[in-house]
Amino acid sequence: MNAGTSKQGHIVWPNVVTVLSAAILIGTVIIGTGLATGWAIAGAIGLAGIATYFVEALFVVIAAAVVVAFVRLAMRIEPFVER
Repeated sequence: MNAGTSKQGHIVWPNVVTVLSAAILIGTVIIGTGLATGWAIAGAIGLAGIATYFVEALFVVIAAAVVVAFVRLAMRIEPFVER
């Protein structure tokens, strides 16, 4: 291995804390909205029981994908590792 290619980076903790704090805040709102949306849509079309839970779970999965996309994009702007 070349000495130039095995160079280790260090973690930039302020960036990590910023992105994770924003992810927690935004994730809470987005996932709560997903649950409420699933409940409202299931109630509006007259679903009951397990079907309601399925619709809620579907919207929570979509919301989780939005949160993951947010974190991935935020890591481009605020890199966790500096090399």
